[in-house]
Amino acid sequence: MKFRTTIGLEIHVQLKTKSKMFCRCDNESDKAKPNTNVCPRCLGMPGTLPVANRQAIEWTIKTGLALNCKINEKSKFDRKHYFYPDLPKGYQISQYDEPLCRGGKVDLRSSIFGPRSVRINRVHLEEDAGKLIHKDGSSYVDLNRAGTPLMEIVTEPDINTPFEAKKFLQELQLIVRYLGVSEASMEKGHLRCDANIDVKDDKGRMSEIVEQKNINSFRFIERALLYEEKRLQEKYLDWPKGKTKVTRGYDSKKDSTYEQREKEEASDYRYFPEPDVPEIEVKSEKLAPSKPEGLKVKSNGIDIEKIKAEIGELPEDIRKKLESFGVAEDIREKIASAPDHARYISDAKKVSQSLASWITNEVTAEIAAQKIRYEDYKNNVPITHLSDLLALVESGKISKNSAKGIFKEMVKSGKRAVEIIKESGLEQMEEDSGLEEIICEIFKKNPKEHQRLVDGDEKLIGFFMGEVMKETGGRANPGAIRSIILDIKQKKKG
Repeated sequence: MKFRTTIGLEIHVQLKTKSKMFCRCDNESDKAKPNTNVCPRCLGMPGTLPVANRQAIEWTIKTGLALNCKINEKSKFDRKHYFYPDLPKGYQISQYDEPLCRGGKVDLRSSIFGPRSVRINRVHLEEDAGKLIHKDGSSYVDLNRAGTPLMEIVTEPDINTPFEAKKFLQELQLIVRYLGVSEASMEKGHLRCDANIDVKDDKGRMSEIVEQKNINSFRFIERALLYEEKRLQEKYLDWPKGKTKVTRGYDSKKDSTYEQREKEEASDYRYFPEPDVPEIEVKSEKLAPSKPEGLKVKSNGIDIEKIKAEIGELPEDIRKKLESFGVAEDIREKIASAPDHARYISDAKKVSQSLASWITNEVTAEIAAQKIRYEDYKNNVPITHLSDLLALVESGKISKNSAKGIFKEMVKSGKRAVEIIKESGLEQMEEDSGLEEIICEIFKKNPKEHQRLVDGDEKLIGFFMGEVMKETGGRANPGAIRSIILDIKQKKKG
């Protein structure tokens, strides 16, 4: 029997705004004591009124634009009713039938499944609930997180394997990090995923739809879906005749899923428009042709063109740019997967393989060694300064070993490479700068090794090159050293 798997994802992303969604409480609660970062509004006290967070709305629109979504001209907030200990109001302010963004897609590339797209159904904005902590047989409620701006991204059921689901989530995490709207850490709960999976046979019969809730790592997403895919296939004879939907949890220690409850339908939540939050309007307004500003798009002070201009390059843009310069695929992916590296290299007019490799290796290592922020590093070493340093290596003016020492000083002091070279006398020695005399002197100090070299043991070339580098403090040109050694050897042999 052949089976076809269908997977759709619902991803919740906590936005890192300064304040919460509908009140002015600090949105940073990770280190706060339980139930201390709260106010009457996020506790749902009678008589309090919500005030929508403008930045959260703009960031959701920004994300929608980056995901190729259509931004709806009108959208609104709704009340979603359910009763749970960590939901103090007894309802959540969310969006139901008129979300901020609809449609869209995310392009994926993989050597396993090739290029493909996953369609986005919608992107909407809501407030987060609190958090339940289960400990020593008791349950505790922490409402610090209640009211945090939560962006929900819902895909179409376009994903066909657990591996594709993992790749999509990793790409989405990258995109929101590039946009700067969320830390998107799964470990901290900033990015959470509900995965829906079903299996069909070759006659079109369908299994139950299984929703797996709040899985908090890429590895667990893939493992949970693999387990559920296999379970549904093995239960082929027990598939229901009608369409059903259930919720199952994932136990990472047992690497298995377990049934929780039947899934609620929209009617169970008794949605109705939120009466205390005004409707959001987004309209296009063409200015008169005589106006030099051209086209502007505004609504309630929200400038869509301004938001578009803030998006910048996204992961796929960086990959394509590096590919056009001939950078190897593994290096392209390392840079695209690190937003700081991507933003740094995006300022370069031309990217060589050596520049890209230096960023993934030396830059990463030096930032860690000096324990500085990436922004501090960029201030001291703009991409043009690093390009200048590598140009000196490629021209033979300094050795690669010298470049590493110079780079350390550039990161510390902010000086350019040419300044450090001039101050330290590190410019590479050439053949006409006494290099031959130094090599001859080293031959005299190592007569046995010199004779073996003359007799044909070319392994000794490396030994003598190392000795010359020690003697010159790494300033000698490796090509010049080798050329002189071979020339002297030939004369001695002749």
